[in-house]
Amino acid sequence: MLLTIDVGNTHTVLGLFDGDEIVEHWRISTEARRTADEWAVLLQGLMGMHPLLGEDLGDGIDGIAICSTVPSVLHELREVTRRHYGDIPSVLVEPGVKTGMPVVTDNPKEVGADRIINAVAAVELYGGPCVVVDFGTATTFDAVSARGEYTGGAIAPGIEISVEALGVRGAQLRKIELARPRSVIGKNTVEAMQSGILYGFAGQVDGVVERMARELADDPDDVTVIATGGLAPMVLGEAAGIDEHEPWLTLIGLRLVYERNMARG
Repeated sequence: MLLTIDVGNTHTVLGLFDGDEIVEHWRISTEARRTADEWAVLLQGLMGMHPLLGEDLGDGIDGIAICSTVPSVLHELREVTRRHYGDIPSVLVEPGVKTGMPVVTDNPKEVGADRIINAVAAVELYGGPCVVVDFGTATTFDAVSARGEYTGGAIAPGIEISVEALGVRGAQLRKIELARPRSVIGKNTVEAMQSGILYGFAGQVDGVVERMARELADDPDDVTVIATGGLAPMVLGEAAGIDEHEPWLTLIGLRLVYERNMARG
């Protein structure tokens, strides 16, 4: 089985693949100060929870694929694979790793690995042209051409960042639960904030993907819009421009990149 690890700024998502099928997944907090030894203990504990695996990561895991938006965590995970699981083939997605995705931006090296991985999975699953909307710490929009090229994207503050900012900068506002209000017209401060966040982000998504679709194709309807990320379910019912929802898009992309690099080796 293949262990995939997607390290985001706020959360880390781990997925276990048996062939093409994801059979288990976990979500944990991203801790930038966690050491390689602490990661090894954490991974051992998670693997021990699965009935098909032993307490040792090496029992049943025949490959590891990792991408990280946090450089310090990537460094520690590299140490984990080297010191604790050196006999297990691993792929850490960074410049020089084969993804099969041409990146046609001003500086391809500055594009986050997770964004390229998402694009790889989107093309594999839905073809191009397409736009990936990832609802994470930031809300990212990534565009892929009909030829399967990563052409660029947009980055906006994420939903949680916006809620926190309102609570900090608004004298009479506070942190609220991310939940759907009773109506668009809020009857109290909490519902008014929930409405502004939910419907504001839905409008943002529809506006950005509509403009991207017009740049990607003569007929914008030919562009598939895929949503992913932990906060995607909150917006799905309100953003008319989203065609597909794939919660494990990054993990699927990691599996594809792992397979391509193992085939090359």
